[in-house]
Amino acid sequence: QVQLVESGGALVQPGESLRLSCAASGNILSIYAMNWYRQAPGKQRELVAVITSDGSTNYANSVKGRFTLSRDNAANTGYLQMNSLKADETAVYYCNEGIILVTGERLDSWGQGNQGTVSS
Repeated sequence: QVQLVESGGALVQPGESLRLSCAASGNILSIYAMNWYRQAPGKQRELVAVITSDGSTNYANSVKGRFTLSRDNAANTGYLQMNSLKADETAVYYCNEGIILVTGERLDSWGQGNQGTVSS
């Protein structure tokens, strides 16, 4: 019914930037929230950033001022701009969206994960 496809993961050096994308497709009426999580090797998945349907954002303290969420509602696509990346932010990044289908059903949908590696 719904598919989330992530892109943009890459290998970058410390201090550089990455921009991740999360494109949703399917029988979507609206997306009321988009969350980005990350999971570093050997660590639990952690919530990094949240954006709601009205554009309100919230960020983990560790990324405030460096990460920026945005969304293109017409394209059902969200973006996570990550600047000044640190080596310990190497992780698989996941988008997670709260979606309302045209049928009225609500779904909690996950992307496939996108590897972001920060290394010199």
